[in-house]
Amino acid sequence: MSKNIVISAAADGIGWCIASCFLDQGYTVYASDINQNKIDQLNTHPLINKRLFIDNVNAGDAASVKKYFKSLKLKVSSIDALINNVGIAGPTGTMEDISVEDWKQTIETNLNSHFYFTKHAIPLLKKNKGGSIVNLSSTAGIFGFPLRTPYAASKWAIVGLTKSLAMELGKFNIRVNAICPGSVSGDRMDRVIEAKAKSINKSEREIRESFEGMASLNTFVDKEDIANMAVFLLSEKAYRISGQIMSVDGNTERMD
Repeated sequence: MSKNIVISAAADGIGWCIASCFLDQGYTVYASDINQNKIDQLNTHPLINKRLFIDNVNAGDAASVKKYFKSLKLKVSSIDALINNVGIAGPTGTMEDISVEDWKQTIETNLNSHFYFTKHAIPLLKKNKGGSIVNLSSTAGIFGFPLRTPYAASKWAIVGLTKSLAMELGKFNIRVNAICPGSVSGDRMDRVIEAKAKSINKSEREIRESFEGMASLNTFVDKEDIANMAVFLLSEKAYRISGQIMSVDGNTERMD
């Protein structure tokens, strides 16, 4: 019998890479995303509406997530896993220059989305007699990140959420862990580099080299590295791993 997994922000980037890995593992993937163009592109996937289901959901909106789970319950009575992948980079700048709107949007998207999805997923995991939740945090949720305070604050909060939920849900055989990616190569990182270069008046090449130098391995990680960790955390090999904050970052030494 196919296992059921719910993955947020899964139409592109890290989320789609994770979804693809679990499709390869034989899971039925219930994905969501806010980007309708990316969703439309997946409508030609050979597994769409067979083992891949994707809906447009605003993960930062409680009503939208509630509606999604109401629809999901018409398809499944239980799930094996939830991966909270939603996240935005947020603004780049000093605290006094960050707008209230940008702060609220970052927290709403990066943190509150995890609450909304997890709140509705827990009853479905309990019906399964156990399962796994994986939250996407960041090395910024361990070190902090100057000029990226809303992002860092939201990612630190996810660590606290993960630790607390692991304690709360252990008696139901539900494991909760977080993955902390370092700098992940791709379009989003390119935008972060561009924003920081403008903010501190340096070249994008200088900023890119600085980011690479933050890790002992002097390199960015790939989205496949994050997906591989997610697959491991849901596997039988990780059966007794819970409440852990797993960095996939080439060993971050500093954040600047």
